[in-house]
Amino acid sequence: MYILLALISAIFAAIYFYYKQSFTYWQSRGVPHLTPSMPFGNLNKPWSIPLVDQVTKQYKIFKKRGERQAGFYLMTEPIYIPIDPEFVKNVMIKDFHHFTDRGLYVNDEAQPVIGNLFFSDGQKWKNLRQKLTPTFTSGKMKMMFNTMMNCTVPLQESIGQIADNNETFDAKDVMSKYTTDVIGSCAFGIECNSFKDPDSDFRKYGRLMFEENAIKAMKFLFSLSFGNLAKKIGLKNMEPEVAEFFTKVAVDTYNYRIKNNVKRNDFMQLLIDMMDKDNNGGQKSNFLTMNDFVAQVILFFVAGFDTSSVTLSFTLFTLASHQDIQGKLRQEIKNVLKKYNGEITYDALQEMKYMEQVINETMRLYPIAPVLGRVCTQNYTMPSTNLVIEKGTKVFIPNWGLQRDPDYFPDPDKFDPERFSDENKGSIDPGTYLPFGEGPRICIGLRFAMMQMKMCLAALLKDYEFRMNPKTIVPLQLGFGFVISVKGGIWLNVKRIS
Repeated sequence: MYILLALISAIFAAIYFYYKQSFTYWQSRGVPHLTPSMPFGNLNKPWSIPLVDQVTKQYKIFKKRGERQAGFYLMTEPIYIPIDPEFVKNVMIKDFHHFTDRGLYVNDEAQPVIGNLFFSDGQKWKNLRQKLTPTFTSGKMKMMFNTMMNCTVPLQESIGQIADNNETFDAKDVMSKYTTDVIGSCAFGIECNSFKDPDSDFRKYGRLMFEENAIKAMKFLFSLSFGNLAKKIGLKNMEPEVAEFFTKVAVDTYNYRIKNNVKRNDFMQLLIDMMDKDNNGGQKSNFLTMNDFVAQVILFFVAGFDTSSVTLSFTLFTLASHQDIQGKLRQEIKNVLKKYNGEITYDALQEMKYMEQVINETMRLYPIAPVLGRVCTQNYTMPSTNLVIEKGTKVFIPNWGLQRDPDYFPDPDKFDPERFSDENKGSIDPGTYLPFGEGPRICIGLRFAMMQMKMCLAALLKDYEFRMNPKTIVPLQLGFGFVISVKGGIWLNVKRIS
């Protein structure tokens, strides 16, 4: 009995001293930080308070104190937080070669289908980025335009029925049906018919992938802090049934196209072409393996399912809340479409500059990635400081705090698309506005996302007017999981424009 008690006491003492020693990291380097505590470091109630809230709090505290950088403890792990936009740009752009990795937990040994561009680091990321970049050129976007445009037809029909029946609708629900149809068609070559079949397998497994709960939040923090241990116990990035479903769809579609010599203007076809050695000069370095193929197809779905639908939902909310801006945008849409015989075309969307301003301002207020992660891959001395950021140190970019900082965006909570006009956008420091990331790891699907969102807004606003419904809780009650969400939903009214 005494031996057992002594053993337990020794274990607790070892843990205590390990924490005490770990918590000296930032102090010994002269980096300002808040006092951490066992067992979560600087995290406060991590099962209920999102990480973005905690990082934003750190940003505000140290920005107010006039600090240019800060330290943070994720449990025992030291995290570097750049406060000054110049330091942000050093990490993301100027000295990117020291911060090439995201530092996310990836168990692609247990789940090869997770080894996609977003999660990959090091040489694997460089190879994939080089292979996939040609997939997102403006020429490829034009090629997929009609495939995407077909997805606006059921969207318009659904909104029309809601308007005719004088009903209200949840913007997130409707927008996610639209983006599911788009990504299903463009990534998998499959007609999802989400408006007719809202409980389709694509929607079912898509929702399961992004489902938020306290257990998932704790798993995420655990894997982020103790990646090696998480791998040893077999912690997976994705629910097995989700990975199995999307893998089967990707492989079955690939086999069908090869067997029947079917070609479509979509992402999957571009990836299939990369798997064909004859199209790549026979060089192994230039083509994809089957695991690479499946992983990238799944990434396209993950990236397109919730991110664009959330941004579109917030855009409709801001437009419904600002009828003058909605009216101005509608007038731009009508003026541009007149030049194209009333038809929405790729070139017509490129001319809708005010629409871009509206979307950019929405993403400033509601960034999909409120915290951006990087990891130091080579020891790095931050310019104008004595701090050496050591190899392996994670970096949290406080995107939410930067984009709502009154020093960079006066009256930051105001929705003002004029911030992004040709006259004003040049004054925006690129270190303070990062909705798609920045530098070499900027979102590769930026063009696709913008085309999808602009197409949706043009298709809806030319015929319909959106207004707030009292069911929407204002100010919005935000939740933060894999992507930003709204508690209670965004409920809107809609009517046809005569």
